[in-house]
Amino acid sequence: MKIRQALLTILFLGSITLASAQKEEQSIIKGNISIDKYHNSEELESMNKGKLLELYNIRIEIIIKILPNIAFATKPGVTMSTLGIPDTKDHRKALEENIEATATYFEDTIKFQKMILPYSDKSSLVAAILFYEETLKALHTYNEFN
Repeated sequence: MKIRQALLTILFLGSITLASAQKEEQSIIKGNISIDKYHNSEELESMNKGKLLELYNIRIEIIIKILPNIAFATKPGVTMSTLGIPDTKDHRKALEENIEATATYFEDTIKFQKMILPYSDKSSLVAAILFYEETLKALHTYNEFN
């Protein structure tokens, strides 16, 4: 009986320890934020509007995830601890709220874009994609200013 009680106590304490263990620290920038290929005007002009809409939305997603955070990071994997920010409950909560707000904003933006963007001119889509790609290329030189 004492062995059974001791085992139950150990299991109980072990489960409490696991339950109270902190989750892995979150990155400030989450998800895939890379572009497989940058395009030139001729390549984009030869694509159909559906493909242009897809490229446009991918670039919007990356910009929404990165630009508000460039003072902290330009790539995934950077955490608050990496930057020397104290790992407090308030800081973790603020980061979680920021990540959720970014996700919600992106979802709402894409919902709007899917409804309205198909009405845009193809030339405007091409110009916007080229602009976004140039903006994203500039992130590679960001550290020169830091």
